[in-house]
Amino acid sequence: MSESLIPSKPVPECGQVFTKRVQGLLDGQPKDDETVAQALKGMDEMFDLIAAGLYSLASMLVGEGEDSIRLVETAVANAEVSECWDAVVARQSSRRALAVAALKTLAAREPGSLAAPEGEAGPAGCIEDDELEAAGVSAAELERMIAGPDRDRVREWLAKLPTGVRTVFALRAVAGFSAAETADLLAEFGAWTPNGVREIFRQGLCSLASQLVKNGF
Repeated sequence: MSESLIPSKPVPECGQVFTKRVQGLLDGQPKDDETVAQALKGMDEMFDLIAAGLYSLASMLVGEGEDSIRLVETAVANAEVSECWDAVVARQSSRRALAVAALKTLAAREPGSLAAPEGEAGPAGCIEDDELEAAGVSAAELERMIAGPDRDRVREWLAKLPTGVRTVFALRAVAGFSAAETADLLAEFGAWTPNGVREIFRQGLCSLASQLVKNGF
């Protein structure tokens, strides 16, 4: 089993509680959303919501299983949360901490997969806007698709996207980062710009729109 991603620096009290619960999941066995949700049942309501959302985001970025669990563990440990009960601050900080760790995981797993697009080609095909609604779905509808009976089909679609497109789509549409924030997160891996992020996000939106037309999700 690989070493934990949790840093050696002191972990906030709320992170310590969460870490103890997560350690029980790292047993080398396959994991899915239901298994993880059951293991996390009974946590403080805020952590229930945040942890479930973080695991969903992590699994879209790096796939389901222990890699995603470790990312959630890392995110909670590294999040800059001074008040454990401040759900808004905790969610924003933990999403960023998870994104940073997930990008490092992807870069190590697939070198070059997070390279910035060469040049800026402008609007991609069927989508001119870089908002989720341009693909014909709202954030709430996407959330239901991800968590509902069509979740496996949605995950299969995501898994077929190029790593860079899937990553940008998850950071923008699921984590809620702006184009500028996403470019900042990706800056370590290439000369990303907000316009470059928008270009790649539109590719993901085009693919989503196509899937909605063909399969209805």
